[in-house]
Amino acid sequence: MSLADRVRHPAFLERVMSAEEAAALIPAGANVGMSGFTGAGHPKAVPQALAAHAKAEHAVGKPYKINLWTGASTAPELDGALAAANALGQRLPFNTDPICRNKINTGEIDFIDMHLSHVAQHAWFGFLGPLHVAVIEVLGVTADGLLIPAAAVGNNKTWLEIADKVILEVNTKPSAKMEGMHDIYYGTAIPPRRVPINMTHADDRIGQPYLRVDPAKVVAVVETHKGDRDNVFATPDENSNKIASYIIDFLAHEMKMGRLPKEMLPIQSGVGNVANAVLAGLLHSPFENLLGFTEVLQDGMLDLLRAGKMSKASATAISLSRSALQDFEDNIDFYRERIILRPQEISNHPELVRRLGIIAMNSMIEADIYGNINSTHLMGTSMMNGIGGSGDFARNGYLSFFVTPSVAKNGAISCIVPMVSHVDHTEHDTQIIVTEQGLADLRGLSPRQRAQVIIDHCAHPDFRPMLQDYFDRAQHSSGGLHTPHLLNEALSWHQRFVETGSMRAPA
Repeated sequence: MSLADRVRHPAFLERVMSAEEAAALIPAGANVGMSGFTGAGHPKAVPQALAAHAKAEHAVGKPYKINLWTGASTAPELDGALAAANALGQRLPFNTDPICRNKINTGEIDFIDMHLSHVAQHAWFGFLGPLHVAVIEVLGVTADGLLIPAAAVGNNKTWLEIADKVILEVNTKPSAKMEGMHDIYYGTAIPPRRVPINMTHADDRIGQPYLRVDPAKVVAVVETHKGDRDNVFATPDENSNKIASYIIDFLAHEMKMGRLPKEMLPIQSGVGNVANAVLAGLLHSPFENLLGFTEVLQDGMLDLLRAGKMSKASATAISLSRSALQDFEDNIDFYRERIILRPQEISNHPELVRRLGIIAMNSMIEADIYGNINSTHLMGTSMMNGIGGSGDFARNGYLSFFVTPSVAKNGAISCIVPMVSHVDHTEHDTQIIVTEQGLADLRGLSPRQRAQVIIDHCAHPDFRPMLQDYFDRAQHSSGGLHTPHLLNEALSWHQRFVETGSMRAPA
């Protein structure tokens, strides 16, 4: 399908130019909002051209950096290319690219880690400064000048509204049949003019299928023909399958006890192999007519839809493996009736998460014995990826699970520690912790009760005696017994790892 077939509004065809010409329109120091969420829907050509432009500027002694805002993570040809070209001064709100991560942790890039539900509204409020340029991937432009969104909506609605200038990348590779899959809600407003969002079921459509843009702001249209990043999901290993089985058994028990309705509540699942293992487990569970209300639709949720176990899935992006993407494209008429793609300010909205009663499942780096969760930092100081949307769902979900294997680095690191080295989710937002060792239901427990349950059910046997010893001595020697700690030892496990490469106690 040609660009003329995808761009059906003549005024936009008049602004077609190369990626290099479009990149030259972005000045040094600009705040730039780009599309993209978890490797989907990101611009493919302009970032590459922008990286080349930055290198050329640097070569003649001119400083050139931009401040980059997105929906979440993107792909090597965006984050990686710009980071490698030393073209990023500031980055928000989430990153998974290793080059960018390294420069964040060496202090070369200022990274702002944010709850994903906060990004659009903070930009809209003006808290982040002006947005000078938006670079947005779309699948086409209608005859009326409306934009057909791509595989990720993210913050695109807000970027298009508040940016001074807009560059559109029209990607002709994804199927044009995705048109109609999106639900773009334009009913949000700035306080005090906000009104309730009229959604009471996860599969409600409350918006329109298209993004809007002021044509006068569109300064460039660039054609691309390239797919999104291939996500590779490993076959669930034994630990992932154990974690999944604990969660599914727990949900069945909650239903039996009358604490969950028989029709089940909508499911949110974080990104990664453990999350996909849980979804694979649901495929063979007794639960029927499931609903998804999440950020990213991955392979496992596609499997549930195809099998008829899930009736509808709502997300802000579709991020699939190569084989799952082929299935999606081959059966797009089927999926278009069952998938709803929304702005992330809706997919992650705390009001909706609480109203709909979402069951939230997210990964973590470590938990401490009292239930505080570290989702972002390695050894307290090095950023991994960011908090993402886990906080949006953890605090507001009907049930909130945090999952991880009990050890990392071939057993050198315990993922259950006396005190987390960085707190992203406090004990007040943590209901259930699951490792391959077991499940700790923390609801209705005091801190000391939580500690014993976490040690007994979630800690690896190699570290359980050390944790028990710490907790016992803390109860005997701590200045206060509500949350007993030995302050001179609380972070000693992390320090020992930094010094020796292992958290294990010396022989």
